[in-house]
Amino acid sequence: MNRIFLTSILVLALLFSSFSDDNISQRNDGKFVVVLDAGHGGHDPGNLGNGYLEKNIALNIVLTVGKILENNPDIKVIYTRKDDSFVDLFVRGEIANKANADLFVSVHCDSHSSDAHGAGTFVLGLHANKQNFEIAKKENSVIYLEDNYEDRYADYDINSPESIIGLTIMQEEFLDQSIALAKLIQDNFSGDLKRNNRKVKQAGFIVLHQTFMPSVLIETGFLTNKSEGAFLNSKAGQSKMGTAIAEAILNYKNSVQSNGVQQPELLVEEEVVEKKAEVPVESAPPPVQEKVKETILLTKKEPDGKESDNTKIEEKATEDTKEKIEVVAPVEKTVKTVSKPELLFKLQIMASAKNLELKPQNFNGLGNISKEPYKNLYRYMYGTANSYQEAKMLKSEADRKGYTSSYIVVYKDGVRIPLTDAHKSDSQ
Repeated sequence: MNRIFLTSILVLALLFSSFSDDNISQRNDGKFVVVLDAGHGGHDPGNLGNGYLEKNIALNIVLTVGKILENNPDIKVIYTRKDDSFVDLFVRGEIANKANADLFVSVHCDSHSSDAHGAGTFVLGLHANKQNFEIAKKENSVIYLEDNYEDRYADYDINSPESIIGLTIMQEEFLDQSIALAKLIQDNFSGDLKRNNRKVKQAGFIVLHQTFMPSVLIETGFLTNKSEGAFLNSKAGQSKMGTAIAEAILNYKNSVQSNGVQQPELLVEEEVVEKKAEVPVESAPPPVQEKVKETILLTKKEPDGKESDNTKIEEKATEDTKEKIEVVAPVEKTVKTVSKPELLFKLQIMASAKNLELKPQNFNGLGNISKEPYKNLYRYMYGTANSYQEAKMLKSEADRKGYTSSYIVVYKDGVRIPLTDAHKSDSQ
């Protein structure tokens, strides 16, 4: 409970910090803002595979990306660092939030005890396997180099896979966009550069949960692999990786500003990019001894005069059961009980800076589309459902139309709430 409370405080703090400046939009002049984050720095060298310095390689790649993006007058590039300096993880996210950035891109290099090789791009999510957890834990351990880390990250235990669960909620709104960018980056790595494709994955990186916009963390390759380490440490390798990342960002930007973020079909190894949630299961009534005659609804009168919830019981054809029924009076037979649902489920299929007309042709043939403004975007939802199970059917339909990264959202009294809260409400 304390962890959830602290997480809520952190989310609110980030939200307020991201909107605290009245002149943010004027300062950006309507430009597409990209925050580039070179991992590690200063007294934190990162991994030292084969004697190479991750902090230097990451910085050189980031500077290459920034130089290409800065050639576009409608893009504003912000760096978390441009030299060999140490920047706290929470500050990196703070920089992006205060800038009201459209994208946050963090660049790193990987290491492993084996001869592993290849590039992978991560979005925030649950650790789907031990390998992803170990990668995130390694990157997150940098918090121990920060002053006052015990208080600042009190709600986060890097050794606990469960620690990230509550923190994924804040990035839920941007998961589809983060995945879209990550997929473009991986396509460039594996296609143009012929790098081994380690695909789009999810893991609990602290630096990603600090941001409130589409965010990715790129592991450009393994310094511990002799040939890959040499490639990443070379000027040519850094230039190629930086160019591939920059081109992916430009393609993403053009897609967002023209057609909206289309959900890519992902080949994610073991990770599932949609949010997982337990489906509430109604407990069955206790078994009875006699043959069931019919099911009726009883309404019990409480001492204060209020009626309790209807309770299903089974009426028996025995004198015994009749006596029990007479004790719980009055008995009201009904064919169907209709109650106004507190929760309304929808399926978010995309988010876009473009205000699209709600026509099926704009959404791969899907009808019953609704939209709502959110920050500088529009969120587009498909269908409505009164239960999570019904919403899963909407998800299946959207998947068939190509929206494989869509996810279920829920509203209570017209206000959007996390799915976890919805399940808690159902269980009460």
